[in-house]
Amino acid sequence: QVEEELKAACARQAGQLREMGRRERLLRAELRRAGEQLESFKTQVMQVCSPSAAGSTGKSITEQQVIEKVRQICDESQQSHEREKCLQEELSSRLTKEKEVSADTEVLKNSLQELQ
Repeated sequence: QVEEELKAACARQAGQLREMGRRERLLRAELRRAGEQLESFKTQVMQVCSPSAAGSTGKSITEQQVIEKVRQICDESQQSHEREKCLQEELSSRLTKEKEVSADTEVLKNSLQELQ
């Protein structure tokens, strides 16, 4: 009876080992696919950010290159927003001055008409 129990325990452990092996193979396949997807994503990002830098050299793109390019784009975007804000303020200021000049012109025109 002990021998039967040992055989059953060995069979269970063998089944568990097979299952663990199957899971390991699945995980390795998923890891490989994730790596391929990451490489594809990095290439796509670099193609969008800098078409001349991606794909044409035949070299693998590093995470650092992608990070630097995204950071550069973020900086450029921030500068663009700041420039837009300055231009909006300048436009607003010019519109205000134009209204003042227009009002002054109207006052001058009315004064001239009164003098005539």
